[in-house]
Amino acid sequence: MEYRERVTDRVLERRLKAFGAVLVTGPKGCGKTTSAKRFSRSVVEFQDEDRRDSYLSVAEVQPSMLLEGEKPRLFDEWQDAPKIWGAVRKSVDDTGGKGMYILTGSTSKPVYTPHSGTLRFSTMKMMPMSLFESGESNGSVSLKSLFDDPTSYEGCSSDLSMESLIHAICRGGWPGALGFDDESLGLEIARDYFRQICGTDASAVDGVKRNPRLVEAVLRSYSRNICTLADKKTMMVDVRSVEDVSESTFHGYVQALERLFVIEDVDAWSPPIRTKGAVRAGKKRNMCDPSLAVAALGLSPSYFREDFKTLGFLFESLAIRDLKAYSCASGGAVSYYHDRYGLESDVVLHLEDGRYALCEVKLGSKEVDKGAENLLKIESLISEHNKEGPRIRPPDLKMVVTGTEHGYRRDDGVLVVPIGCLRDRRPSGISRTSPRPPLCA
Repeated sequence: MEYRERVTDRVLERRLKAFGAVLVTGPKGCGKTTSAKRFSRSVVEFQDEDRRDSYLSVAEVQPSMLLEGEKPRLFDEWQDAPKIWGAVRKSVDDTGGKGMYILTGSTSKPVYTPHSGTLRFSTMKMMPMSLFESGESNGSVSLKSLFDDPTSYEGCSSDLSMESLIHAICRGGWPGALGFDDESLGLEIARDYFRQICGTDASAVDGVKRNPRLVEAVLRSYSRNICTLADKKTMMVDVRSVEDVSESTFHGYVQALERLFVIEDVDAWSPPIRTKGAVRAGKKRNMCDPSLAVAALGLSPSYFREDFKTLGFLFESLAIRDLKAYSCASGGAVSYYHDRYGLESDVVLHLEDGRYALCEVKLGSKEVDKGAENLLKIESLISEHNKEGPRIRPPDLKMVVTGTEHGYRRDDGVLVVPIGCLRDRRPSGISRTSPRPPLCA
């Protein structure tokens, strides 16, 4: 299968030019190793059972020996041999070289090393594929262009049918789920990943034995509450209907799933446009990919022909995933706004240069008016606050992301953009499946 260009490829390429080593993190199966191999000229895979014992022995006794090889040199699942970290740091210090090493890891479990790697390592996160990366968004609308000049947007048309969108949500953005002649086989990837998380990964992440039944209950509760503001007490009640659990145990299980990059809650945005107590400050529940929620709930695409309410929450999760991907080269981060008066912005997308977008996510066209109304009210509150209080930057972009076919500019200035049209930036002239030579050290 030809390689599909990833948005994070440009991030990795840039980091390798600036730092001696780059650590690539993210959930299993999202494509970290495949992408890293494109930029490497030699590889050490600690998961290679034919060589694992040998690698680990050398890494324990004389880790510097494993550094020998063409650069950039990739260490896949490096946390299995934590002394590699110190050896890489020293090598970067001694040579002052750039783009020498790439380390990948599927967990964020703490690995205690004598040195932090500050100024030697750069850490970047990878996520499952966006719809543009998987080839399902036509990419006719650049998120970067919308930020740079919202007035240039004249509308667009998506090729993504509702049936295809539902399939993409259930299948997820896992590279291994693509390319099957029988598309139903792609659904098995997320289902199998869910089973592995419950049966193996949740215990392997830090060596603490965990009850697979309880892991499943926690994930199922998260899935039922995806993209809602359900508090953890509510979810604990849900979990206790399956398995009795203490508060500390529940939190321990959630933390393990966070270390696996499976659970990815969304923080609240709390600008001082309302009284402090009026703005919700809890986390919005979310996962790295909506397909894991579908798998945890034991659902299939046919189920969503009737349950559009659940589909709407899963679509919001998909939109969050894609907006993160399309903004990652610009330091993108997401939050949400919600107050006790019911005013909300499903996603507040922040860029590292201070610009931000207020986004509502609506599966169908019937809720677009309500979504646009919310965004305009928040903008108005910011404007009113700026007349008297410390100035808050007005939103640079107001957008309703939809699962519909047609996109357009509303008379009130709010942009309606189908998820099946979005991409990160203008075409670079490089095909999504084109080969690229390794980066030189």
